[in-house]
Amino acid sequence: MSRTPFSADFRAPRGLGNRHVQTLLPRLRPLVPLARETEILNLPDGDFVELAWVHPAPVRDDAPVFVLFHGLEGSFDSPYARELLRVASALGWRAVLMHFRGCGQAPNRLPRAYHSGDTADAYWVIGQLAHRYPRAIKVAAGVSLGGNMLLKLVAEQGGDGLDLAGAIAISAPLDLAASADALNRGFARVYQRHLLNALKRKVAAKLAAGPLPISLTSRQLDALETFWAYDNAVTAPLHGFRSATDYYRRASAGRLLGEIELPTLILHAADDPFMPADLFSRLPAPADAVRLEVARQGGHVGFIESRDGKLGSWLARRLAWQLENWASHARPHRSLAAGPKE
Repeated sequence: MSRTPFSADFRAPRGLGNRHVQTLLPRLRPLVPLARETEILNLPDGDFVELAWVHPAPVRDDAPVFVLFHGLEGSFDSPYARELLRVASALGWRAVLMHFRGCGQAPNRLPRAYHSGDTADAYWVIGQLAHRYPRAIKVAAGVSLGGNMLLKLVAEQGGDGLDLAGAIAISAPLDLAASADALNRGFARVYQRHLLNALKRKVAAKLAAGPLPISLTSRQLDALETFWAYDNAVTAPLHGFRSATDYYRRASAGRLLGEIELPTLILHAADDPFMPADLFSRLPAPADAVRLEVARQGGHVGFIESRDGKLGSWLARRLAWQLENWASHARPHRSLAAGPKE
């Protein structure tokens, strides 16, 4: 494919193009009603992840499977998760969301949590899906942190290392250090504070239940006000990294874009407040298997459009087009140069 990003066909409604408005709009709209069945899937290390299966599910064992990985502190109740799972289910796909450790309805068992480069649990889940539904095509999508994790996973595993027909990454922070910097500037500090408060509440609960294998007191935890500080004091030592710098370098998927062999779609907004405006100029050119679509507006996992006078999710519409395209080909072509028509 061309090494130049494609222009996404997203257009923000008049008056709703500001990047913070786009970022916050999905959280102000009514949550899409969606029934689920919960499964606790045990992991090899004794911990577990919680799977949320959209109900009712297709009857056929060979129905295509859509697996979604959410963003930092996201869940089945995140607006984008409901939208994407709903549209996949409506198309006849077996739709499931994997909650990262501790993000479901119950805290995880081990002191450790999850992080942006933690691919092992997703690899295990995809392997379980391959065993259960060997005749079904499967597509994975990741949003924000989940998108970075997914791209890192598909780069690590090569074109045939996963039972996936394709992967989709949405608003993925592919340079974690640059994102940590971006979230510590201007209005973006509001997002940083909100996310850090959610993370710190979980760590505080674990500290209260017993000592963690890191040197941290409740008072020190309260004082962590940036992602750099939090990841240096909590994420890095809890997950085997030397420092936040080491974690950001090793966990960022951007450096691996040129190594991806699986058909992959990356959706990004140039005005995403979680990332620098020049994100992709900092990264290697994507491999031929990757189609990068960049919208001028859209914010962070926003992409709210107006169609027939009603506000709706462009991400859900773009996902529907991609799933139908891949399903019609059984396995997609190695190049995604041909994109959707408006």
